[in-house]
Parts: sequence; structure tokens; C-alpha cells
Amino acid sequence: MVATTSEAIAPPDRGWRYHLRHQTPWSRGVLSAGILVNLFFFGGTIAVLSAFGWSGVCPEGARRVECAPSDPLSEGLQSVGLGRVALIALITSVVVIVIGFTSLRRMPTKSAREAVITGAVLSSQTLFLSALLLWFRGTDVDLFARNFLNFSLIGQKAGIAWNALTANAGSIFGQAVVWAAVVGALVGVYAWLRKTGLRPVVIGAIAGAAGGLIWGLVRLAQVPSFVKGAQNTLILSAGGAALGFGLGLVLALFSMSKRNVVRAPARIYINFFRGTPLIWQLSFAGIAVVPALRLPLSIYSVAILVLGLNLAAYSAEVYRAGIQSLERGQIEAARSLGLSYAQSMRFVVVPQAIRRVIPPLLNEFVILIKDTSLVSILGLTVAQKELLGISRDIYSSSFDATAWLGAAAGYLIITIPMIRIVTTVERKLRSGLTSVIG
Repeated sequence: MVATTSEAIAPPDRGWRYHLRHQTPWSRGVLSAGILVNLFFFGGTIAVLSAFGWSGVCPEGARRVECAPSDPLSEGLQSVGLGRVALIALITSVVVIVIGFTSLRRMPTKSAREAVITGAVLSSQTLFLSALLLWFRGTDVDLFARNFLNFSLIGQKAGIAWNALTANAGSIFGQAVVWAAVVGALVGVYAWLRKTGLRPVVIGAIAGAAGGLIWGLVRLAQVPSFVKGAQNTLILSAGGAALGFGLGLVLALFSMSKRNVVRAPARIYINFFRGTPLIWQLSFAGIAVVPALRLPLSIYSVAILVLGLNLAAYSAEVYRAGIQSLERGQIEAARSLGLSYAQSMRFVVVPQAIRRVIPPLLNEFVILIKDTSLVSILGLTVAQKELLGISRDIYSSSFDATAWLGAAAGYLIITIPMIRIVTTVERKLRSGLTSVIG
């Protein structure tokens, strides 16, 4: 009988060292060429544009047709040097793509084939971007740059002056330290009770410090500014989410009731808010309902209420799908133990369903962040406007469409971390979604 050792049954190492060992000189060359083509294109583009300058200063009283802050960037985009960078990157990427895909079948290992494919795909991305840049250079670059590439406007309207930042730097960092200590202590109590170690404490302290730093910067924001608009966007979305997620769970439970008198009102509510546009709901509530009924609500409060009521209808369907995805035996087992229907839902069904629906609920929150752009129709004050309202005001006063790019950048800064959180949470909870995803 042959003895089996731990080394014989150990799984092979599939890390980056394993893949490097199974490469051929040809596959390494194709992969390196794909990476170098990307580095050449992006590095060369940045170097050429930086040499001309990303923004300029116009003399006092100069008309926009005579001088614009985007003129140096426009010259760089139309320069011969940038054209050569784009053309060389395009030709080189075509060569790498052809070499990569023609040599794919000759690679002896899977790791070598993956490296060749990766190099070819990276080159195809450079091919697309360089072709797009060459096409863009043939359009009216001056007009586009004057309307959309005035980056100095974004800096001016960011909302935090450099002298105010340096004057309050000490208090901002002090506030970050206090927040880190408070959050770290609270998480430390939880970690001590659950015996989870120090990692949650460190993460909580870092998150607290980041929150304190951001809050300190937001307090310095001027009105109107992109930072102030981002603050209002977060307040509107957080308030709407708090109302929508709580009310949505109640609506989901009501909509699954066996009694028609309980189920029908919930279904009517859900169908109404899902069947009418959010912009109509905001207009009807802010312009018709609140003035007609003389409700003591500010426009800002109305916006939060409507966003929350709208989100409740969509989150109710998410909750319902999560609850119905559980096996029927779960509630039957709970009832067989003597629990009532309400107790079975509270202690058995709802906790498992919430774990399953956290990723789609976070997706709904990301959508809500973007939907806050619709509240501008309610006529908010300058201090209450969100990102899109701020950009509209800046455009109205400057007739510079770069403000729209500033709003887009603000939304991306808010939503991209949320999307990343959704991905991380979904990966962590995937074990609880096995009956749904198979």
C-alpha cells in the first residue's frame, strides 16, 4: 500500500509565481508589449499635454473668443507631438494584436495562452483609444475645449479655498483623531464581545478618521460649490434610504399577506410609485400636495420624503423576492416549533432574507444617489441644491459647460466607492445566496 504524504495531495500553487513559471519567452514578450503600448500611450499623452499646460491665465478684460483658460490644453491636443504618440500607439497595438492572436495556438500551457490573450486585449484597448484620439483631433478641438475643458473652473468652484484649508488644518486633523478614537472605541467594544480580534478596531478607526476629515472639509465648503452640492446629495440620498428601506420591508410583508384587505393597499402603493415617474412624484408633492394641504414641510423635507416613498416601492419588491427565495420548509419548521406566523417571519425568515437582499438594496441606493438630481425641479435654495443643481447654477452664471463635467466627477466620486462596496458585500454574502444563484 502506497503511503500518501501531505506534499502529494497538496493543491498546486495557482498564484502569480505559478503563472510566471509556466510562461514561454514568446508569451512574456507579447504580454510585456501589451503593457508597454498602454504605458506609452497614456504616458506620452500626459507628457505632451503637460508640456503645453492643462490650463492658462487670461489677461484682465480679455474676451472669451480672444483668450480662454483651456487654450494651452487645446494647443496640446492639436499638437504634432500628440499626433505622433497616437499614431505610433495605434500601429504598435495592431502589430501586437496580430502577433498575439496568431501565436495563441502555439502556446504550450494555459498560463502562456492567457498571457498572450491579455497582451492582445490590452493592445486592442490602446488601439481603440488612439483611434478615438486621432478622430477627435480632426474635429473642432478649440470649440470643444472652450466649452468643456476649462479645468480651472472646477478648481474655482470646488468650494474650499486654500487659505481657509491651511488656516483650519489643525482643527480638521484634530476632529479626524477624535472621530477615529470614538469609532475605534465603539468597534472595540463589539470586537471584545464577539472576540473578533483587533482588525475590526483598526478598520473602524481608519473609517472614523476618514469621516472626520471629510466632514471637516465639508464644513469649509462655500455656497454654491461642488463640495456643498455633494454634501446635499448625500443628505438627500441617506434620508431617502433610511425611510425607503424601513418602509419597504413593511410593505413587503403586507404584500405577501393572505388577507386581501392587507395585501391590496400594499400592492396599490407599490404599483403606483413604480408605475409613475419620480419627476412627476416630486412635482406633484412639491407643487400641488404640500401647498394645497398647507403642510408645514420645507421643500428639502418634501424631497427626502418623496425619494424615500419611491425607494420603498422598489425595495419592497426586493425584500419580497428575498423572502420568497427561501425554502418553504424554513417557515414550516419554525411553525412546527410553536412559533406564530409573525414570530417565524421575525426570527427565521426575515433575517435570512435581509442577508440575501443586501447587495440589490445597495444597488437601489446607488440609483437613489443619481435620482437626487431630479429634486432641482422643486426650486431649492442655493444652499440646498445638489450636484446637478449646483452645476446648472454655475453654467448659468459662466456659460461654461465644464460645470457639467464637474457634476459628473462628483457623482462618480460618490457612486464608485458604493459600487465597490456592493461588489465586496455580494462576495462576502455569496454563501447565503446559493439557493438563488445555484
